[in-house]
Amino acid sequence: MAKLLVQDLDIVMLDEPTNHLDIEGVAWLAQHLKNRWANNSGGLIVVTHDRWFLDEVCNLTWEVHDGVIEPFEGGYAAYILQRNERDRSAAASESRRQNLMRKELAWLRRGAPARTTKPKFRMDAAAELIANEPEPRDRVALSKLATQRLGKDVLDIENLNYKIDDRELLHDVTWRLGPGDRVGLVGVNGAGKTTLLKLIQGTLNPTAGVIKRGKTVNIATLSQEVRELDEFANERIFSLIAREKSFFVVDKKEVGIGQLVEQLGFTQAQLQTPISDLSGGQKRRLQFLRLLFGEPNVLILDEPTSDLDTDILAAMEDLLDGWPGTLIVVSHDRYLLERVTDQQYALLGDGSLRHLPGGVDQYLELRKHSLASKTTSATVRATESNKANAVPKLSGSALRDAEKNLSRIERALEKLSGDEALLHQQMAVHDQSDYAGLAEMAAKQAAFNAKRDGLELEWLETSELLQGK
Repeated sequence: MAKLLVQDLDIVMLDEPTNHLDIEGVAWLAQHLKNRWANNSGGLIVVTHDRWFLDEVCNLTWEVHDGVIEPFEGGYAAYILQRNERDRSAAASESRRQNLMRKELAWLRRGAPARTTKPKFRMDAAAELIANEPEPRDRVALSKLATQRLGKDVLDIENLNYKIDDRELLHDVTWRLGPGDRVGLVGVNGAGKTTLLKLIQGTLNPTAGVIKRGKTVNIATLSQEVRELDEFANERIFSLIAREKSFFVVDKKEVGIGQLVEQLGFTQAQLQTPISDLSGGQKRRLQFLRLLFGEPNVLILDEPTSDLDTDILAAMEDLLDGWPGTLIVVSHDRYLLERVTDQQYALLGDGSLRHLPGGVDQYLELRKHSLASKTTSATVRATESNKANAVPKLSGSALRDAEKNLSRIERALEKLSGDEALLHQQMAVHDQSDYAGLAEMAAKQAAFNAKRDGLELEWLETSELLQGK
């Protein structure tokens, strides 16, 4: 994708560009695409199930269904409103889908002001449509029911540490989750999110610290790989489901398994499909159903949105709205986190776990400051360490000349860093449609890189002389 984005193109087409990107990467890509072309120039076509990304970068949405392409003005939020209005005029058999979309529209209107302030989003029509729509979740009722099922103690983590070889992945983590808590966990790839989930489940043991689970806790996990279905590869969906359960309780109501299966996108014909023939998204939906059949009171979802389209995601969110239990979601899907969780936490890459009262925006800001601080600190430590560990073996004028040369090189590197920082500032504010100017800046950066390589090589050679190597 980077190779594509550096080219001077009038039209860019991206197919699921946010796959395998973390939240920071998705935010950067959205910002780049919004600023890539001058006003009224350039074109972007993107296929994605990332609803936050659609809202950020798109001013037109095309829905492909039943062999036709239907256009809608605006991003995802505006698309939901217009699609709802379209379906209201359709047959009465569409009522269930309308209810789902009204619920999602209500959440978009109440909980995501950044989306609903866009002029293209027809606010008067939206307000009328959702006037009597309740909040997606009755938090008080769910909390009471969760307490009945779980008791007051769910999960207590105190001073947890976890090491892999010499690397401390988690350091002094303290976290308490109560009945009915709905939390989202974010962090860069490799920060320890999946490791923390395994520690919570008990499949890993901490290096130090205590993990206390409530006596009535029943944990179910939707893993990234969905390997749990491998042992049923030769069975058909219907036979597997029939063994599990005949009904399920959603929002205090009994729901038949057939209705639940239909809600998550399986047709009657598909129920006869062997599990080995299912796509990745279908396997994820089936395993999600199986987890709900087991009636867990703590549900862990590890990257649950992979391979799922927007309608299935909305159906999954609807089921979770009426599910009374403690929910932990690890995802790079910002929309999902904001939709189904009430609190967010972050693993910042330094081993610590931090609460995010400001949500994902706060996490992105913390990461930006953290990266800048680490770069500066690492440079200072490396310079001080090299100076402290140097053991001069030269003597007389040769020693003095080598020391002067080393000082000259370090001053040159320091000046080069300043020049690079200035260039980066210029690139950040430069017109993204001025490709000639951007190419000139890229050439300057290449020259800086070559100069730094030469200075660093010279610095190493001089340092080796001073150390007598």
